[in-house]
Amino acid sequence: MNARIAIVEDEPELAALVADYARAAGYTADIFGDGAAALDAVRRDPPALVVLDLMLPGLDGLSLCRALRADANPVLAGLPVVMVTARVEEIDRLLGLDAGADDYLCKPFSPRELIARIKAILRRAGSPAPVIAVDTAARRIAVHGKALDLTPTEYGILAALARRPGQVFSRAQLLDVAREGNANLDVTDRAIDSHVKNLRKKLDAALPGVDAIRSIYGLGYRFDP
Repeated sequence: MNARIAIVEDEPELAALVADYARAAGYTADIFGDGAAALDAVRRDPPALVVLDLMLPGLDGLSLCRALRADANPVLAGLPVVMVTARVEEIDRLLGLDAGADDYLCKPFSPRELIARIKAILRRAGSPAPVIAVDTAARRIAVHGKALDLTPTEYGILAALARRPGQVFSRAQLLDVAREGNANLDVTDRAIDSHVKNLRKKLDAALPGVDAIRSIYGLGYRFDP
């Protein structure tokens, strides 16, 4: 059976356009113009992925996404979500609020780009889990059973990224992670970039040829092994 996508969008023409591209790519598509109705339908019959507009009647996209992430049903809590918004500044705000979406797009967007992102997310969701283990008690991260030699700050950043593969983390979020347990730690945006650079080298030694930490232009980083 083809993967089914829920398109939650109150602009009928845009929703129809996205649905047409999704069907052309081999997916089935359901359209919802109201957030509350969409949440009820998704809970009854979870799709493979949700394309979610931020501004919706009935229930806004941020609240809908949070409701899914907080659901006791693990299928709903882990449901892939691509959130779209009319303003690029909203993406920064959403990242700061940790909305829990797997990806973000700003309107107007290319339907082809949206479909490409959907394919990538569903491919990750259907792939075996990466061979990386995070031991929070020991503050240790291992790849193929071998512990990485990480500083405390590197551990915090990589642990946060690895727990939510595919989710974009802003530098501000990673700054907060780096300061956990040490509020006086002097860490800047530039230092975060330096830590990520070091993490890439260590991961590349353990997983040659795997670009595990991706830079998302203007937004931050995501773990995508």
